[in-house]
This record gives sequence, C-alpha cells and structure tokens, in this order.
Amino acid sequence: MIKDTVTAFMDKHDLLQPDSTVLLAVSGGPDSMALLHFFTTIRRQWRLRLVAVSVDHGLRGQESRQDVAYVEEMCRQWEIEFVGTSIDVTTYKKQERFGTQFAARELRYRYFAEQMEHYQADYLVFGHHGDDQAETMLMQLVRTADSSSFSGMPVKRDFATGRIIRPFLCLTKEQLHDYCEHHGITPRIDPSNASDDYTRNYFRHNVLPLLKSKNSNLPATIQHLSESLQADEQYLQEEAKKMTENVVKFEENPKRATFEIDQFDSHASALQRRAFHLILNYLYEELPDNLSYVHEEDFFSLVANDKSNIQIDFPRHLKLEKAYNKLIFYFQTNEPKSHAFHEVLPVPGSVWLPDGASMKATYCNEISSQDEHTYYTLASRVALPLHVRTRRDGDRMRWSGLNGSKKVKDIFIDAKIPVRKRNSWPIVTDNNGEILWIVGLKKRDPITLEKNTSLIQLYFQEGNV
Repeated sequence: MIKDTVTAFMDKHDLLQPDSTVLLAVSGGPDSMALLHFFTTIRRQWRLRLVAVSVDHGLRGQESRQDVAYVEEMCRQWEIEFVGTSIDVTTYKKQERFGTQFAARELRYRYFAEQMEHYQADYLVFGHHGDDQAETMLMQLVRTADSSSFSGMPVKRDFATGRIIRPFLCLTKEQLHDYCEHHGITPRIDPSNASDDYTRNYFRHNVLPLLKSKNSNLPATIQHLSESLQADEQYLQEEAKKMTENVVKFEENPKRATFEIDQFDSHASALQRRAFHLILNYLYEELPDNLSYVHEEDFFSLVANDKSNIQIDFPRHLKLEKAYNKLIFYFQTNEPKSHAFHEVLPVPGSVWLPDGASMKATYCNEISSQDEHTYYTLASRVALPLHVRTRRDGDRMRWSGLNGSKKVKDIFIDAKIPVRKRNSWPIVTDNNGEILWIVGLKKRDPITLEKNTSLIQLYFQEGNV
C-alpha cells in the first residue's frame, strides 16, 4: 500500500530516475529509517547506488553519537554505503549569533552539499512527511506576510550537484510509524522532540492535533495546497521576471535600479510585489534581517504618493527616491557631500567641474550650431569674466517676454529635475551675477546676428561621473 502510494507520488512529480546515485539523509528516527528501508526495496528495480548520510549535531552528547552508530550498523546489515560526521553547532551558533535550529540546519546542509559533490550524487532524499508539511505551512502562516513565502517545503528543488527530493510528503507520520513496526524496525527517538521549547514542536503537539480533529485528512489537504501555491508562484515569478526585464534598468558600480513609475504601475499588483523583491535581491548581496513587509508597504506608498520629490530609507543605507515619474534605488554609504562649486571662466578659456564635466568659452563671428550643450551671447552684452557655479538661495533668471524674473528653483521644478541633481547643476553667469544659461534647461535672450558682430560661444561637455 505505502510502496504503491509513494511510487505513484514519485511518478507524478518525476522525482527519481533509474541508474542514479542517491544520498539518503538518515538521523535514526522513524521517518528516516522508514526512508532508508523503503529505498532498499526499490534499489534493484531502479538500479540505484545508495549512500546514507548521518550527522551528529553534538547537542545530546553520547546519545546523539549512538544515533549515528545505530544508522551505521543498520546500513551494514542492509548493505548500504554509509558516511557520517559530527558538527559543532554550539560553537557555530555563538560565532554567528544564530539560534540553535538555524545553526544546526546551516552546518547540516553544508555537509550534505559536500557529500553531494564527493559522490557526484543525483539526489539528496529527505524523509519529511505530510505532518511535517502541515507544521511548516502553519509556522509560515504565523511568521510571514508574503504570499510567495507561504508554500511549504517543495517536493523537489535543485541542490549542489543534483536535487533534493521528498517522496514521503504523500504519507502521514502515523503511516511511517506503522511501516517501521510492520518491518521490524526499531528507530531511535530524540527526546528533544517531546519538548515544546522549539516552535515546530509546539505546533506539532498543540496546534496540529486540534486542526486534525476537524479534518482527519489535513496533511493531504495541506500538501495539495502547497503544490498549488508553488505552481502558482512559479508562474508569477516567471511573469515578474519578464516585467522586471522590460521595466527596470539595473546598473553596476555602484548598484542602482531605476524605473518609470507609470510603466511599473501599469502591471498587476501581484507582479509589482514580486518585481519589488527581485529588485531587492539584485541590490542586496544578502537580504537584511530587519527587512520586512513594512518596507514593502513603504515602497508602494512612495509609488502612489502625489509628491514629485520624496525619499525614504531602507536598511543598510539603501535609498528609495521618487523624482517625478521616476523611482531610483541607490546606496548612500557616506554622509552626503556638498556639490557646490564656483569656477571663473575666462574668454577664451575653459574650466573643469567636479564631476568631470567641462565648460569651454571662445570668441567667434558666426553661429555654427545650436543645441542643449552650446550657448551664444553677444560679447557686448555681458560683463567678463564669466562664472560657472551651482545655484544659490534666491537665484532668479530673466529673459525677454517674461514679466519680471523667475526663481531658478521653479525652473528646475518645471523641468522635473530631481532634487538630488539640483545642487550640482551648472549655471553660467556674467561678472555682474546675471544668469545667462542654466545648462541644458534655459538660455537668456536669443540674439539677432549682425555682420562683424563679436560673439561668445560656450560649449558644455558632460562628465563621466
């Protein structure tokens, strides 16, 4: 009965191929011993090389060492290759400031990966069953506000040289205990499983029995839910990746991400949420522990905010800045530096600006071209020398047809220049302080060229910074 159920489950999910090298994670408990025995019954049919892998976490002294010795002895009796090790969880968790369970898992999986590489294995098999899946889903329900993290343990996933598979997710804990009893297997029992000190044990002893009293088929129901959620999530992730590739511009050195808000907002909210997390995964080498659903809410509030220029902070100096229709993610590791500069520009002559840009001034008698990087003025209408500087409080500019003058700040706003760029924007004035040119944005009065008229030509070359 159990063999047929598991075989059908493996076929449904394409979990195992013949002629494979299979590592079996075996602790000595009922689930893993049932797993070890089950694979001995199918190894000839599937032509499998089996290797049992057992880990002593060093948390229960002689007792946990005896668990590994028990697994080794059963492997000898059943003619299965065996490899085992001891790991120092206590020291590792103190060094890394991890909890016991997390530290044990980190070291255990590290060892599993090493053995996968050593044996060039195709599969690493765990004995997790339907009750384990139910516990996992319930813990995720309590801990997470992200639907993409609420899908339970995958039936299969890539790992090291092959895949992790869980062929017993179709079974219950009770079925595996019955299996051991039927085949005369006396598993080792970890006494820490009786304690409610660990979160999983609390759910196992107090929450799951209550739910199973309302639905005796709960593990199967939750496994079906898990598979459905994982399939949905895989599709949404694929669509979110396509969206991100089309909408978001990623940059390196330094890492940045930018998108046009109207383009981003035109996609379904389910894709927007996943695109947001894809952006964070790109920017952060490792996601900060204090990054939570609150930051996701802050992000969407920023996107929807009517203000044209606004900024919020994320962990590890990540800044999110809205500049009109653009949203920029960037890191600011140091205190912002002053971008102000003031350079005297002789005619003829040139000056270099802090960001690597340059401004060149020459005399000429004709206008050869007009674009956003060039400016012409009559030499007789300006007081020399010229000056290239950043804006100052109270700066105003005049031009013909304008009733009075206009604040430079308002010119920046009209041109939708992000706030962070305004303080470093080059402005050209004459020696009397009259603003002649806000580079690339606004020029003073156009000139009417007369014969034999002396002109000053300014040419702006952008920098690399």
